[in-house]
Parts: sequence; structure tokens; C-alpha cells
Amino acid sequence: MGMLDGQVAIVTASAGAGIGQATARRFAEEGAQVVISDAHGRRAQETAEALGQELGREFLALEADVTDAGHVNRMVEQTLDRHGRIDILVNNAARNILAPVREMPDETWHTVLDVCLNGTFYCTRAVLPHMLERRSGAIVNLASVIGWEAAVDQAAYATAKAGIMAFTRAVAAEVAHEGIRVNAVAPSFAPNPFLERVYTEEQLEAFRQHQLLGRGAGPREIANVILFLVSDLSTYMTGEVLSVSNQHP
Repeated sequence: MGMLDGQVAIVTASAGAGIGQATARRFAEEGAQVVISDAHGRRAQETAEALGQELGREFLALEADVTDAGHVNRMVEQTLDRHGRIDILVNNAARNILAPVREMPDETWHTVLDVCLNGTFYCTRAVLPHMLERRSGAIVNLASVIGWEAAVDQAAYATAKAGIMAFTRAVAAEVAHEGIRVNAVAPSFAPNPFLERVYTEEQLEAFRQHQLLGRGAGPREIANVILFLVSDLSTYMTGEVLSVSNQHP
């Protein structure tokens, strides 16, 4: 018996090499029917097929740009058409572009907030009517310790992640009495190939040295915390932002 047997979960941006795919895999290992959602349709299909071959069952792959409400609504409709229910949503999609505020183009600001914050809003809004009808559901949003601490050249990302924290608490307060739990995780440093395109090797090494354990978190380590938050192990938690870190003070 898995912790998520019979449940249906959407994980956004889950075809990459980071937290999203690790979360989809952990959910699938625990018996969930996971929808592999990603802005890159081919990559989503390849990920779903690989996971299906590994675990011996089919997984739905959907192309969805979380910055487009129409895409998001279709993603939810297609999931309901295939599975008839949505029990879990993980808002994992994110984007970070480094720039000091004094030089930041409008496009950079809007791109980061569109993916991180607006995407979280669109996806949450789209699944809530179904969850409210069933009076059941769990949502986990991906925040970041940068939402608390901020960081040089990351004003857009810090703003978006702080907004996700506030959004998490607000939605949790709205729907708690309807049986829906909404929480967030705030990782510190979780290396993946995407980060290597955003930060220099010197910056990545500085991040590693700032961790008490001397390393970043593996995507699966973050996925395990997300699994905890959507499972029956955390039924008394809602509106919380759970830090997943071991940083030096």
C-alpha cells in the first residue's frame, strides 16, 4: 500500500531534472496517478513514458504554460476527463532571471512574476472548484528561503516567492473549512541543471559553503517533504510555509 494510492496529482514543470520530476516520481512510487505537466510538450511525454516503463503503468503527459490561464484550464479539464478527479496540486513551475533593480527590464520583472506567482494563482484557481465540490484536496506551492532573506540581483524572484508565501496562507484560510489543505515549502539550495544556467560556478560554490551540511539538497529530499505535506502524515497542517534548509545563520 502506498501513501497516495488511488489519488490523482498534477505537478507543474515536472519534466525537468529538478524538484518537479522528483516529486512526480515520489508520488508515483506511492501509488498516485501523476499528471506530468510542463511547458515543453515533448519533454513531458518523454518523462511520462520513462516513468511508465519504470513503474509499469501509464501516466498522462500534458503541455501547459502556467502563465496562460487558458492552458492551465485545459490542463485541469484534460486531467478530469482522464481521471475524473484531482486530489493534489503541486505548483512547482518557476523562473529566475538575475538583474539589479536599477537595470532590470520590464520583461524580466514580468516574466519571473508571471511564471512563479501568476502561474501559482492560475493553477490553484483552476483546481479549487473541483476540490471544493469534493470537499477534499491538498495543494503545495514552491516558495524559497529567498522569499524571507532576499538576495542580491534577485528582487523579482524574492518578490514572487514572498508573494507565494502570502498567497498560500490566504488560500488556506479561505478553504480550510472545506477540507482542503494548502501549504508551501521553502527550499534553500537544491542544485539542478537549470541553476547552472542561472548562476556562475563561483555563486553555486558559495551557496554550498553556506549550508551546514556542506552541500545542497537533492531534488528527492525536497520531494519527500512535499510528499509529507500532501499525505495523511500532515493532516493538521495548513497555511504553513515549511523551510527545507540547513543554512548558516
